[in-house]
Amino acid sequence: MPASRLRLADRSDIPALMTIRSAVRENVLSDPAKVPAGAYCPFIDDRGLWLWEEAGRVLGFAAADPANGSVWALFVDPAEEGRGIGRALLSTVLSDLRRAGWARARLSTQPGSRAERFYRRAGWLDAGIAADGDLILEAAL
Repeated sequence: MPASRLRLADRSDIPALMTIRSAVRENVLSDPAKVPAGAYCPFIDDRGLWLWEEAGRVLGFAAADPANGSVWALFVDPAEEGRGIGRALLSTVLSDLRRAGWARARLSTQPGSRAERFYRRAGWLDAGIAADGDLILEAAL
């Protein structure tokens, strides 16, 4: 996949990111107010929120948190799944975590979900269960 389709997000991208986030079939926000527009800003401001864009349309995005070594978000427009966009975004944010000095990355996802299968195929392993029941996965960087 051409890297030219990957770029850092800016604040003008937030509406598109929120549209993708609300369109997902899994990990649906029960309360969209839990991830308001302002939640994206620290990742954008720290140059850590990446997106995949084609013909001016945002098709997916991902962000990692270099403060704690976690993947904060990875979402792809459901109509664009299966094209490798998620893999490319994940690789990019994991590189950000490596550059920040992390040897391992963490994330949480719903048990039994397609997201869990995606991460397991990429080599992620069990690291526990979160208080909300999500599965915590970890991968070596």
